[in-house]
Amino acid sequence: MAKLAKHPLIAARVGIQALLGAATLAATMAFGVSLLWVLAIGLVFSVLAGKFFCRWACPIGLFMEAMFRGSDSAQSQYLYYKAGCPIAWAGGLLNRFSLFRIRKETASCIECGKCDQACYIPAFKEGASVYKAKAPRPQDSFTCSRCLKCVASCPTGSLKLRFAPLDAGK
Repeated sequence: MAKLAKHPLIAARVGIQALLGAATLAATMAFGVSLLWVLAIGLVFSVLAGKFFCRWACPIGLFMEAMFRGSDSAQSQYLYYKAGCPIAWAGGLLNRFSLFRIRKETASCIECGKCDQACYIPAFKEGASVYKAKAPRPQDSFTCSRCLKCVASCPTGSLKLRFAPLDAGK
């Protein structure tokens, strides 16, 4: 986990989620902001970065992560309970086409597999791999919530979250 320190944004993800989640709760509960506005903002996040909202701004996601931390079934429970969220559905559908996506620089990848070990999706989707060329890419799948653990685990920096609108669906 020391590798996360090299990625300050990733290391700060839970704090960012707590701040944005608290702001979302305050906006809806204290200031009466409609949940339709929260949905609209979540959909904008989805167009920009796929299922980014779930792991970076959702207050319910923050509570779920805290509840399931340390549990063997944490990821499956997390995936199950967010299945009813319209923002999660939209974000998942837009993962392959979002403007910011996780991409691998093939020339610098040493195919060590650390990204697959850090990512929760290969454990649930047989054959999926962040680094294998012909395998289904977890970062483009419906369930990827852009936690960026794969990026943080890469010893060569081959994985990056980047602005990539022109290679959508590749």
